[in-house]
Formats: sequence, C-alpha cells, structure tokens
Amino acid sequence: MTTLQETIHPQAKAREWKAIVILILLIPVLWSPPFLFRIFLFQPFNIPSGSMTPTLVVGDYVFAAKYAYGYGRYSFPFAPSWISGRVRATDPEYGDVVVFRTPKDTSVDYVKRVVGLPGDRIQMRQGQLILNDRPVTRVALKQAFAGSTCGVDDGAKAKRWRETLPNGASYVTQDCVDNGYYDNTDVYTVPPGHFFVLGDNRDNSSDSRVMSSIGFVPMDNLVGKVTRIFWSLDQHGEPHMERLGKVW
Repeated sequence: MTTLQETIHPQAKAREWKAIVILILLIPVLWSPPFLFRIFLFQPFNIPSGSMTPTLVVGDYVFAAKYAYGYGRYSFPFAPSWISGRVRATDPEYGDVVVFRTPKDTSVDYVKRVVGLPGDRIQMRQGQLILNDRPVTRVALKQAFAGSTCGVDDGAKAKRWRETLPNGASYVTQDCVDNGYYDNTDVYTVPPGHFFVLGDNRDNSSDSRVMSSIGFVPMDNLVGKVTRIFWSLDQHGEPHMERLGKVW
C-alpha cells in the first residue's frame, strides 16, 4: 500500500534536483558581461510620457547609472522587501535626472529632476521655482512647438526657460500655460533622508508637488542617475539621431 508521504516525497526531490540543474545552467548567464552590465552598471529605460520635455521625450531610450548613488533594494530585480539602506551610498545633487520608485507604488519606475535635498524649502510662485526663499535663476528662451506634451493640438507653442540651480546645473524647462494648477504652491520642507523632484514639463508632470501620489522621495528608493540618451525614435518610428548624447 502506498502512503501519501511516499507519493509526495519523490516529487519533492525531483523539484529540488530541477532547481539545482536550472541554477547550474544559469551561472554562465548570471556572470555574463551583458547581465553584469545591466545589474551593476547601467540599466536601460524608455521614456513613455512627456513629463520631462524638452530634456527627455517620448521615444527616447536612456541609460541610468546604477552605481551613481550606491546599491539598494531597488537596484536589483526581485530583491527581497526586507532589504533597507544603500551600499556605497551617495546622495544626488541638484539638477540630477534620476530614476526612482515611490513609497506608494514600488512597481513603477519614475524619471524626474532633483531640485530639493534634505532640509530645503521648495515652493512654486507664478511658475517659478523658489529654493530656500530665493527664486532660482531662469532666462526666457524662444517659444517652441509643444504639441501633445501640453495636451493640446500639434500647432500649439509653449514658453521655455533655461533654469540654473545654485550648484550651476542648467537645463531647459517647458511652461505650457500661465498660472497652471501647480504654478503656485505651499512651501514644502524636504525631510531628512529624502529628496524633491520636478518634471521639466512643469504644467504636465506628476511629481513631488503631488503629495498624494509622489511627494518626498526616500533616498533608498533611488535606482540610478540618467546619464545618456542612447537611442530615440520619433512619432513615426524613425530614428531621431540628433537627440542622442549626454543628458543634462
């Protein structure tokens, strides 16, 4: 007579052997240069929305340097939830374009620009960024066609500004409308161990100004620093070669 234990035991041993065989077969893959490159050095991401226009647009493919801020829970796929902190931790600087996860939804990667560090006071007044009670320097540029990045027709134009943070980081932002929903805000004080992000497309970005969805981002939720656009396709699927290069 066959007992239940005798029936299950061979199946369990077979599964164990299968797992061992699979692990052995995976060793060359896990230690292959492409795998190590993606896990420890640079991870590719594609840009699915216009929230970082004009710096990053839909169709851009970018590399994020995973080593830039050290390694933590979100640096590796399938990392266990009990991992906390970062190894070789370095905090981002003003103006860095970063990939991160939010505490409210750790399954989604976001790409935004860091404009506030722990202890900073951040506010928007009439569309201008105020950092620690001082307006951030900005210079008006020629208006540019905005199209769908402002949620209007392709012929619409938007204001653009060159914004320069106190550390010299300089980049271009887009202003779709005057007195937009988040053009005037309360003062946000960045708590310890967190940073504050904005999208360069200021009127069409869900970022730290939206406390209900993103808010202050923990340093431990960093994935990497966006360093380069390595490929780009326009709306017709054609290569957009002039966009390739370093991200500022």
